Amino acid sequence: MGSNQQDIVESPVLARRRHLLDEALAQADVRINGDRPWDLQLHREAALDEILARGSLGLGETYMQGDWDVQALDQFFFRILRADLTRLVRPWRNALRLLRSYLVNLQSRRRAFEVGERHYDLGNDFYRTMLDRRMVYSCGYWHGGAEDLDQAQEAKLDLICRKLGLQPGMRLLDIGCGWGSLVSYAAQHYGVECVGVTVSREQQAWIHEQYADLPITVHLQDYRNLDQKFDRIASVGMFEHVGHRNHRTFMKVARRCLAPDGLLLLHTIGKNQRHSATDPWIERYIFPNGELPSAGQIGDAADRLLVTEDLHNFGSDYDRTLMAWHANFEQHWDQFADRYGQRFYRMWRYYLLSCAGAFRARHIQLWQWLFSDRLEGGVARVS
Repeated sequence: MGSNQQDIVESPVLARRRHLLDEALAQADVRINGDRPWDLQLHREAALDEILARGSLGLGETYMQGDWDVQALDQFFFRILRADLTRLVRPWRNALRLLRSYLVNLQSRRRAFEVGERHYDLGNDFYRTMLDRRMVYSCGYWHGGAEDLDQAQEAKLDLICRKLGLQPGMRLLDIGCGWGSLVSYAAQHYGVECVGVTVSREQQAWIHEQYADLPITVHLQDYRNLDQKFDRIASVGMFEHVGHRNHRTFMKVARRCLAPDGLLLLHTIGKNQRHSATDPWIERYIFPNGELPSAGQIGDAADRLLVTEDLHNFGSDYDRTLMAWHANFEQHWDQFADRYGQRFYRMWRYYLLSCAGAFRARHIQLWQWLFSDRLEGGVARVS
């Protein structure tokens, strides 16, 4: 950053005319070429027009190109999201994207493995340096005295196991099992037999290699093909890939797979507004076909299928989790710089820190829903 800041001081960009973005960013207490950590340092003046014209996508892509920098991206995004500057994006763009999501099933069976190939299969060695020792790629639980990422993630795993009331001999299904953090923890500490499903070949290979001695089976398959019975079901950080057109299908699959008196724990990021489009930059570069659910959409999906026993929001903990991931990413980047390149570095830094700012601003949430099958009169048994 030091050399870039020197370039800015000597750049004719400082003599530019005021732009509409100057006034917009001022509403969030952000200055262009200001001297605070959250101020935007501009390297190419034309980037301002691109950002104004293309909104979130333009903001992210011009950053990836090196057209601007912010020393503390998390603080920058916290301020612009808290000030709700997203309303300045042309409404028709979001309307078109929202309409597309209703007309096209972006999370169909045919597309199910795309996110695994493009995101989760980047390399187990890459994720191993960024995540905790159990490779948990979801929000940690920092309450109760967790002092580091390892402790926060183990606290989260234990929280899930306790909410589910796991007992030795039970069968646990993990829909979207990642690198096996929950199934391995549950098998080791609660004596349960575990089955996981994933759309990532790298994750499946990791689990087979790391946990061959535990009663864990992992399948590379779409969740819609599940039809076995389990005492307990968990899904941690996967529902964001299901899409609103498939929410009801997901709940029907879970209900079909739950044994009598079974419990389902759904751990998911959520959005505050039902009718809002997925961030276009995140969808294009990080999570293809992703879509955050609203609380209302989750409730609708479970209606007449499952009973909501508990709802727990600890979205503020995701801010701290993402900042820990970013610190690990920066610390180990030199190992991957030649493989991924500078554009990937800027993309990944933007992803982690923009999300941290979004959780800090309460723009998005992290929920744990606990469902049971205890509807009266057999109403829950809807096919």
